[in-house]
Amino acid sequence: MRQTTTKNYVPKDLDVSSLLQSGFANILVEHTQGSMTIRITKKQEALVHLEKSVLQQNLEHDRAKARLLDPSDPFLRSVGISDSAGNIKPSRQDKYKQVEEFLRLLAPTITSAIEAGHIKTPTKEKPLSIVDLGCGHAYLTFATHQYLLSQGFFVKVVGVDVRQESRNRNSAIAKELGISSTIEFRAEEIKSSAIDYVDVAIALHACDTATDDAIAWAAQNGAKVLLVAPCCHHDLQSQIKQSPEPWGLLTKHGLMKERLADLLTDALRAQILKIIGYRTDVIEFVGGEHTPRNTMIRAVKTGVKPEPSDVQSYQEMLAVWNVKPVLSELLESEIGVSLHS
Repeated sequence: MRQTTTKNYVPKDLDVSSLLQSGFANILVEHTQGSMTIRITKKQEALVHLEKSVLQQNLEHDRAKARLLDPSDPFLRSVGISDSAGNIKPSRQDKYKQVEEFLRLLAPTITSAIEAGHIKTPTKEKPLSIVDLGCGHAYLTFATHQYLLSQGFFVKVVGVDVRQESRNRNSAIAKELGISSTIEFRAEEIKSSAIDYVDVAIALHACDTATDDAIAWAAQNGAKVLLVAPCCHHDLQSQIKQSPEPWGLLTKHGLMKERLADLLTDALRAQILKIIGYRTDVIEFVGGEHTPRNTMIRAVKTGVKPEPSDVQSYQEMLAVWNVKPVLSELLESEIGVSLHS
């Protein structure tokens, strides 16, 4: 299926010869005073039909796409995504797109959770607590802070990263932007972070089992909403020594085994969250042309007990593949409580 493309032309710029040689059997050209239909026969003859009418020019497709983040926002310049003129750097276009699409999912998820009563309405005295786990250069941390503030949310955002240099750099940027009262950075390991309260936990491309650390920490600290975009997956891939038949047809090829392990890892992560009381779904948050790591696990704490079939499917999957996910070890007690309560 070809992608549909709409373009406007000044009449003198329309190259009819190129259209006739484009390989299409039917061509429709519309203008404000009528239209021209061209049909190419099997004998490669062009049958032309002209029709006079008054047509209104439609320029809706020419509108600039609404952006959640203004490229000239000072924070984008400070973190190195925009240049001094307020334009997104070519080398940072993909990162900008990833962050923006993440926000497109974050904001409505938070709003829905508030409306459903899963999160209390934020106030100045008790703002929405958001923790970015494995924040790195804090593109997403600052973007989340700035965007949610612009939408009228009271927020307190914390970025956690094990590297002290990341904390120092990001804290300096926050101070420079004058937002240190509502955003802070900590140099801590995710699994041992001392943050005592969280409403929303986010993680963008935390490497390998760091994603499991992020999910486990969030669940153990009562996060009501999780949005996690995993990165590389190596743990289960290394555990799969012998595949149940007929899956050996896939796992005998390294590339296909890697992709299968990716799917298996995230499916089990989502199911574990469901078992411990989260409503979960796994979605694509940005196009594959921007990053191959474009899967997001979205989870909202509802406290609903799992169905026996949910637990059975999970246990059967572990048995069939003879694997034990890191997340199942990190949340062993939480899973146990859910299974026996």
